[in-house]
Amino acid sequence: MADDSPVTRARALWQELAARPVAFGTRGDIGVVVSPGSRIGPPGWVGIVVLGGAALVTAPTEEAAALIRTAVAGRRADEPAGPAAITDLFPAGRVLGPAALAYASPAAFRPVEPAGWPDVRELPPGHPDLAALERDAGTADADEAGLDEITSPAFVVRGADGRVVAAAGYRRWPADTAHLAVLTAPDRRGEGLARAAASAAVRHALARDLLPQWRARVPASRRVAAGLGFTELGVQLSVEPT
Repeated sequence: MADDSPVTRARALWQELAARPVAFGTRGDIGVVVSPGSRIGPPGWVGIVVLGGAALVTAPTEEAAALIRTAVAGRRADEPAGPAAITDLFPAGRVLGPAALAYASPAAFRPVEPAGWPDVRELPPGHPDLAALERDAGTADADEAGLDEITSPAFVVRGADGRVVAAAGYRRWPADTAHLAVLTAPDRRGEGLARAAASAAVRHALARDLLPQWRARVPASRRVAAGLGFTELGVQLSVEPT
């Protein structure tokens, strides 16, 4: 019987993004491969993913890979000093992350019930009202959310004035993964609007047998994910070699 657990499905996704025939090892392992075409991080960067206590690292060159293998020798992926040692190799390089990777299964999902919660409606991706929400949120938050990249419908909550004050959707990634995007207007945060919108997006993804993935650095976003039944299974970060 095939293993359909979230961690197995999540590993299949990131192995495909590594753009090399590679697999996560056993718990504690840190696997390092050379893959200039890796999509784990920006082009030319070192990409690091830890899932289920094992790490997969892609390096853009043989030289970078050799440095990394030396740095992580004797270290374990399930200890903070394991993959974190890689960032010390390139002190002048930019770092993206770490971001927590959380996943939801049909059994664990805790949807928001309609009664007592804001009305959630659908909009097509790319709708002008979504762009207006991104402008309200500011460039940094909008870029973090990635609402402009969704391929699913957008699930939105409108305020009394008609503007979209919260929205969620997902972009379909490889390995049947639904990468969630969630954004709330700054003046309406803390009201549960993100949870209501995201619940509808997750329900939509699960109905299509997709694996919902929630990637977040901000504690508030991670709390929303946990409230919906997501489980954090690992982290992802990228380092620019110098």
